[in-house]
Amino acid sequence: MAPRRESVPFAFVAETDGFRSNVAPPPRERLSAGVVAGRTLIGLTVAAGLVGALVFGTPALSPDPSPARTQQSEATVDDR
Repeated sequence: MAPRRESVPFAFVAETDGFRSNVAPPPRERLSAGVVAGRTLIGLTVAAGLVGALVFGTPALSPDPSPARTQQSEATVDDR
């Protein structure tokens, strides 16, 4: 027995494409100058911290190419 195929009305799908809501969201509240300045300062502080960590951390991570100079303690040096 073959499965029975029924036609599905897609008229309701076509109607939803043209649907527009008449309810608008409330307008966004403008930020005050203090809030904008505070967010800017926080962003600059974070950026300066990352740049500072990169500047101070890069030399520590690079290998020393010429370890020619060795340190000697004063206890082992005997010049008499």
